[in-house]
Amino acid sequence: MLNALEVFTVVIVGLMVGVEFAVAFVMNPIFSGLPEDSDQLARAHGGRMLGAVMPFWYIGSLILSVVWAIAGWNQDGTGLVVTAGALLILSVIMSLLLLVPINNRGKTWTPENRPADWKQQMNRWDRYHYVRVAVIIAAFALLVTALA
Repeated sequence: MLNALEVFTVVIVGLMVGVEFAVAFVMNPIFSGLPEDSDQLARAHGGRMLGAVMPFWYIGSLILSVVWAIAGWNQDGTGLVVTAGALLILSVIMSLLLLVPINNRGKTWTPENRPADWKQQMNRWDRYHYVRVAVIIAAFALLVTALA
């Protein structure tokens, strides 16, 4: 049963990393190449769509890691799982303090009501997101290593 939990956790966290990596290095660069209104509209739609799903994915990944650490407390690699969990906690804190406030504003913008500095706000979100992606990649790598 522990082995199934480990594999399930790695898959769920890995999929989350893949989505966030794609947002950072595929989708947002594509959106930035679109004409201004299309860029802003795509980011707003993405913010609404992923903003509804990602909180559950982040918290779910954290819960799975905590359950893995508790269930496998006496196993080799538990320290790696605990460290991965700490990194996932950091990613949630970063999200709540840095990214979600910008996302909550951006997902309501239209070409008619967006602020003059909307691009600067999106660039700030992108920079924070790059750091968050690095944090969750590190957590994923630790979980994969603990699984081995």
